[in-house]
Amino acid sequence: MNVMILTSSPNIDGLTAACGNAAKAGAEETGAKVVMVNLNQQRIGSCHACGNGWGTCRNEHECQVKDDFQSLHASMADMDAFVLITPVYWGEMSESAKSFTDRLRRCEALKKEKTFFEEKPVIAVAAAGGSGNGITSCLTSMERLLTHVKAERFDFIGVTQKNKRYKLETIYDAAKEMVLKRKDK
Repeated sequence: MNVMILTSSPNIDGLTAACGNAAKAGAEETGAKVVMVNLNQQRIGSCHACGNGWGTCRNEHECQVKDDFQSLHASMADMDAFVLITPVYWGEMSESAKSFTDRLRRCEALKKEKTFFEEKPVIAVAAAGGSGNGITSCLTSMERLLTHVKAERFDFIGVTQKNKRYKLETIYDAAKEMVLKRKDK
């Protein structure tokens, strides 16, 4: 069982990182192999809306902008489940998460064959470290992404500094349960 956990904060010791570590511990407790990816440590630029708005992403399902996106995108085919964790910036995903997911959506959403996410569970986590505002709109944006790529929406979790203690336990439990349910299929 392979689980990819994607985090997207430049702060490697902050709330988003703590959420990633909780998900990792929960998934690993079930025996899953976990791949951790911090999108801020990847060289992934924004979508260029190539050509007439669609480049090779529409029909070939590959992005023609050359950077770290291609190898990360290809590695997702071997995953059985995902956890996407982002800090909340202005009610949205972080810029690194947004750049990655915008390109991912273009490559995956219009596939006639099975997407890399189809029938695979995903946990979406919005970590609002400051005021705690914006969690709902961020999770809504993440839900739209998961709908477009045909993922199984396993759970949506909002975390703040105020609820961090019990929400980290929730993330741990959710990752563990997601892997166990996936293994039962």
